[in-house]
Amino acid sequence: MTDLLSRSLAAVWHPCTQMKQHEATPLIPIARGEGPWLYDADGKRYLDAVSSWWVNLFGHCNTYINLRLREQLEKLEHVMLAGFTHEPVVALSEKLSALTSGALGHAFYASDGASATEIALKMSLHYWRNQGRSEKNRFVCLEGSYHGETVGALAVTDIALFRDAYAPLVRAADTVPSPDWRRAQDGETAADVARNAAAALEAWLQANHTQTAAFIVEPLVQCATGMAMYDAEYLRLARALCDRYEVHLIADEIAVGCGRTGSFFACEQAGIWPDFLCLSKGISGGYLPLSLVLSRDAIYQAFYADEVSRGFLHSHSYTGNPLACTAALATLELFDQEQVLARNRERAGWLTEAALPMTTHRKVRNVRQTGMILAFDVDAPAGFSRCFAQAALDEGLLLRPIGSTIYWMPPYILDHATTQLLSTNTLVALDTALEKFC
Repeated sequence: MTDLLSRSLAAVWHPCTQMKQHEATPLIPIARGEGPWLYDADGKRYLDAVSSWWVNLFGHCNTYINLRLREQLEKLEHVMLAGFTHEPVVALSEKLSALTSGALGHAFYASDGASATEIALKMSLHYWRNQGRSEKNRFVCLEGSYHGETVGALAVTDIALFRDAYAPLVRAADTVPSPDWRRAQDGETAADVARNAAAALEAWLQANHTQTAAFIVEPLVQCATGMAMYDAEYLRLARALCDRYEVHLIADEIAVGCGRTGSFFACEQAGIWPDFLCLSKGISGGYLPLSLVLSRDAIYQAFYADEVSRGFLHSHSYTGNPLACTAALATLELFDQEQVLARNRERAGWLTEAALPMTTHRKVRNVRQTGMILAFDVDAPAGFSRCFAQAALDEGLLLRPIGSTIYWMPPYILDHATTQLLSTNTLVALDTALEKFC
């Protein structure tokens, strides 16, 4: 094990990490996964309570997804999607469009969430160019937004830690107030906060719509800014405002789609569809890199022409990879076979029950939940998050706080007993971390 750790530090640049921190906090070598558990080289197990960065839906080494991938491996591993097609990418595109009742279609594929954001931004800007309105080239996003870390995605990411170092590369978007219900004043409801934020969006669009291509939003939960949750009324009002002011609505469902919020698409809870919908993370069940953008047919038709320059010439080498598409198809099949959305309502209730001890903890505030995402904030100084993450690992939990926000986003397979274990061990880790800092 020691040899593997030294080799990793010598050869691998790990993501979202100040590598020097691993002088004090060793990497954990994972040897295998089974269900909701990860096992290290010594056999110690960790409950994957954040779904390995929000991607794993049905547990590690899922029998059904494994079977479907083995079958596909014997047929076709990859073919370029320019000039060719194949059954998995066609079937997946058809199923996803059907899930929107045909409101969105023509899936465009990439490998990661940030790339999906880039695609949606480029499609929106290019659409307006094709319409003879090239002045519509600005974007607007919510305060605290996170939409990825490639250059275009950073433009609509309002988290200084990720963006500021690359400011010379980035044409930053404008921001409007978040509908985060934690901003409620005395006597205000979450819906009141949503309406106030929508009023601010309306004022901004009224002044800037002639230069604005699109408004991008994470529906219902702004994940990377500390699991900021908000009322669906905001999405309903934003959709109406974007229609009125001729601005595209981009729904970044990369983290919140695929059942995380209680419906397959978070937008469904507002009864609206965006102009572009971005998916990644859970769509492949946590198996293979895959992302995509669904768009309205009117947008697709704006690119359909004799002139090559009017086409959308964006590309990735592994676009529509058959193995990744097969993993996604297997994931969608599991949703149907196991009635996942209905069963998740019960599991969400278990999470609510499990969080009850947090609601009375002296250092905890803003316990909140949207579907299979539960979060709470901790009154603690800087440095708490790393201390808590280590304390959680000591208790057999993979939990990775966002600043002072602790959250649970487990795979959709936890039973009641394991959910209670998650609660008990989270509380122990919380008190251990607080003893060191407070």
